[in-house]
Amino acid sequence: MPRLSLPHRFRRVVNLVNGSSIAGLAIARLGSATVSSGPEGLWLAEGYRLPFPVAGAFTVGNVVITPTSFDQLRTWSPHVLEHEARHAWQYVCCGVLFLPLYLVAMGWSMVRTGDRAARNVFERWARLADGGYVDVPVRPFTDEVRKLFRRAGRRAVDRSSDPGQP
Repeated sequence: MPRLSLPHRFRRVVNLVNGSSIAGLAIARLGSATVSSGPEGLWLAEGYRLPFPVAGAFTVGNVVITPTSFDQLRTWSPHVLEHEARHAWQYVCCGVLFLPLYLVAMGWSMVRTGDRAARNVFERWARLADGGYVDVPVRPFTDEVRKLFRRAGRRAVDRSSDPGQP
């Protein structure tokens, strides 16, 4: 294994100290994945067996986890490890708070595009295409807000017409 560069050693140490890599190794173990050393100080976990999250690969700290193998992933998306390595850098900045922040960014992307990645700031910073994602144009925001108010209004009307509801 080649010696790690200073930035990659820094990333590995920070993600161990902030607990994100420890969480990643625990998640990989919980999912019965086989863990091995990878490039740039990453750990590669293959054969993850849990049904969540639904992803070709996902990263927690310096641990890149996939339900398949990395050879299979590279045929699907040749630059997937570079994409996941960028997520590992995001953990340096956010620590384990990356997970809830990522969920908020995913929700924002769903509202804006109907796609979980297209306007997710973390996926965009990790380069969408390298992760196998397609950029999707945003939908007009006012249309989305109107839809939300219409849905909320229908729910309020439905509740007021149901005598069993308080």
